[in-house]
Amino acid sequence: MAEKFYWADQIADQIIKRNPRKKQYVCASRITPSGTIHIGNFREVITSELVLRALKDKGKKANFIFSWDDYDRFRKVPANVPKSYEKYLGMPISDIPSPFEKNKSYAEHFEQEFKKSLKKVGVNPKFVRYSIMTKKCKYAKLIKKIIEKRKEIMQILNKYRKEALKKDWMPLVIYCEKCKKDSTKILGIKGYIIEYKCDCGHKEKIDFRKKGINVPWRINWPMRWKYEGVDFEPGGIDHSVHGGSFTTAKEIAKQVFDYEPPIYVFYDWVRIKGGGEFSSSSGDVLTIDAVEEVYEPEILRYVFVGTKPKTGFQISFDNDVIKIYEDYDKLESKYYDKKANPKEKRIYELSQVGKVKKKRPEKTGFRHLITLVQTGKTQELNSESKKRAEKVKNWLEKYAEEDMRFEVQTKIHIKLTKKEKQILLALRDILKKKKYTEEKLFQEFYNLCKNKDASNTEFFNAAYRVIINKHRGPRLASLILLVGQDKIIKLLNQIK
Repeated sequence: MAEKFYWADQIADQIIKRNPRKKQYVCASRITPSGTIHIGNFREVITSELVLRALKDKGKKANFIFSWDDYDRFRKVPANVPKSYEKYLGMPISDIPSPFEKNKSYAEHFEQEFKKSLKKVGVNPKFVRYSIMTKKCKYAKLIKKIIEKRKEIMQILNKYRKEALKKDWMPLVIYCEKCKKDSTKILGIKGYIIEYKCDCGHKEKIDFRKKGINVPWRINWPMRWKYEGVDFEPGGIDHSVHGGSFTTAKEIAKQVFDYEPPIYVFYDWVRIKGGGEFSSSSGDVLTIDAVEEVYEPEILRYVFVGTKPKTGFQISFDNDVIKIYEDYDKLESKYYDKKANPKEKRIYELSQVGKVKKKRPEKTGFRHLITLVQTGKTQELNSESKKRAEKVKNWLEKYAEEDMRFEVQTKIHIKLTKKEKQILLALRDILKKKKYTEEKLFQEFYNLCKNKDASNTEFFNAAYRVIINKHRGPRLASLILLVGQDKIIKLLNQIK
């Protein structure tokens, strides 16, 4: 079966084998909306989504729970947020106002941006806001167990720490009822009742069955595995080193919650070619929407689907974009021509936003569209090709290297040698004779060079300089036919 050749299908097999009688499997991922959510975070999401699809393709019921860790503290003001937001440091990001619009929290703003982006690329998980779950006290019983097993948790964490936790350490995070910050100290615990004091001077007793409290990340993660019944979850390479949060989460899951940790895969970082790492908290990001200005949804998925999670890669915006589109189009042709091998077939299927179309989509190639867009010849394209032409237009305007951009000239602005004039006037005479196909016109170029004792380089250089004011450009025969033989003749008539 084709599924044996793709990593997500292999993981799905492991999940089923480990718990064959489970009625519904759970894939999970989670992100803290501490700032603009970037394309690197998408790897977390699509890794889970691909395993979800693999389970469903095997006829299993499966759910994808995407958790917003929006009850985390506000740690740092990103570059795209007003500096005045420093006053909210230490508060939960779900409880501070959005800097961009009214009636939304800081977390909601970034959550909704990302949710809309995910829908465009065919990712539709069940979204869970940790802040709401916490305020509804959904984890109260598990938190009580955490408190009871505090010493066991300390022993696990201390194994991987250079400096041991203090003896009075508590695995809890409490936000002050008055100042809303986490600058609190626990004074005592009895059952579900906690007494705390805040640096702001406020002192209070709370029942965490009625008022939600938080737990640190390393404990929070396994707690939610238990609560949600998670079977699979990926994690970044930073969580996956020995002694990292996944190491401790596994041990806490078993020893504290009596829960077998989910099947796990770590993913390496995604970077922009020529750029550094992303950081939501610093504001140094590139969003899915920004990438989608150039990449079609299926091709954006293809870039991720075609690379194993443990392999880092770069997203390109230079001339590599052309090759990526061409590679995808070749794969699509092989798929519909039934020439794709099992792995290629699976990559194509999982690259689709929805179900695979019965007929091959008819789209003009990216490279050819570069010429069509710049010669204004997109009116006759079908709807799918017009959508792709918009991606080409965005790429040309924002990212394309100078050698890919051109403008068809209406006047000759350059000096030509006597020989160049003779060559170009000969080209004009050829174009006057009849209408050509691209192949026939291309052959005429070589006949012209032979008759005029000119090198190919001399001819093409002169033609490009006159037509687009550059030394090189798109295929010359194609360019002339797209611009129109009559227009080129009119331009060449200016040669004296």
